[in-house]
Amino acid sequence: MDYVKAFIIGGLICAAVQILLDRTKLMPGRVMVLLVCVGSVLGFCKIYEPFVKFAGAGASVPLLGFGNVLWKGVKEAVDKEGFIGIFMGGFKASAVGISAALIFGYLASFLFDPKMKK
Repeated sequence: MDYVKAFIIGGLICAAVQILLDRTKLMPGRVMVLLVCVGSVLGFCKIYEPFVKFAGAGASVPLLGFGNVLWKGVKEAVDKEGFIGIFMGGFKASAVGISAALIFGYLASFLFDPKMKK
């Protein structure tokens, strides 16, 4: 049942983003930044954590979840290190995910024939 909930919630998030892209003139990069910021704000308001407990990977994998991870990392680092934690907390919390995305993207470029759009 966890897989079904994750699939439905993740699909609803993706559908909402697709509707936002289709109905507005926002560029994809701006929508991605908006999702990260919304995830951070929802984490700050303590709304996102109960949502993640309910939806599982359907809520933690999309960019909303990345914003929440950044927020949690900054919060923990500020509590532990003080003001300097603002600058290092998000990097420490998200380093594994960012590294994995870069490494697997690089490996995929060997398997497939990447081309720039003209």
